[in-house]
Amino acid sequence: MTVNPSVAPTPAAAPLRVAVLVGSTREGRFAPVVTQWIKGHIDQRADMTVDVVDLAETPLPTVLPAFGQPPAPGTEEALALVSPCLAAADAFVFITPEYNHSYPASLKNAIDWHNKEWHAKPIGFVSYGAISGGLRAVEHLRVVMAELNATTIRNTVSLHNAWGLFDDQQRMTEPASDAAVKVMLDQLAWWALALRDARTARPYAA
Repeated sequence: MTVNPSVAPTPAAAPLRVAVLVGSTREGRFAPVVTQWIKGHIDQRADMTVDVVDLAETPLPTVLPAFGQPPAPGTEEALALVSPCLAAADAFVFITPEYNHSYPASLKNAIDWHNKEWHAKPIGFVSYGAISGGLRAVEHLRVVMAELNATTIRNTVSLHNAWGLFDDQQRMTEPASDAAVKVMLDQLAWWALALRDARTARPYAA
C-alpha cells in the first residue's frame, strides 16, 4: 500500500484520490479477488487514483481508548499505516463480505478509530456473499457512515454467489457486474468532485 499523507487543498483538475478499504481479514478470504477487480476498474479511469487499505495487512488495535484517554502504546504506529491515507482521500470504496447479516468486526473497528477522516466524503460499496450478495452488510454500513457525516452512494455493486463469478484466472465473467462498477464509480466521482470543491471553499463543520 502506497500512502501519501499530504492533505493540502487539491486543485480542481487533479485526479480524485480513492481509498479502497478491504474489510475482511479472515484466513482464506475472497476479498483479494474482489479488490483486484475493483482496483483494475479504478486504474482505467483518468479521473481517479487509488490506494488500497487492506485491514489484514494493516491491523489496528481492537481496544479503543476510553473517551478523553490516550491510546495504548504502539497505537500511533498502527494508525500511521491507515489514517493518513483515509485523511487524504477524496472518496472511499468499502469492500465487504456479509457475516451473520452484517459486516466484519475488523471494518467496524477501522471505522471507529477514525472520525473526521470520513466527514463530507462519499463512499461507494462493493459487497459479496452467497444469495444476499452482502446487501445486508451494506445497509448496516449506511447507517453507521451517516452518523460520521459521510455520504453513501445509492448504487452499489453486489456480487451474489461471488465465488462463481470469476474464472480460474480471477477474471470477472459477468458483464452486468462490470457495468455496475462503472455506474457506481461514475456516481462516486460526481459526489467526490462536488464535495471536494465544497470542502475547499468552506471547511466542513461537524
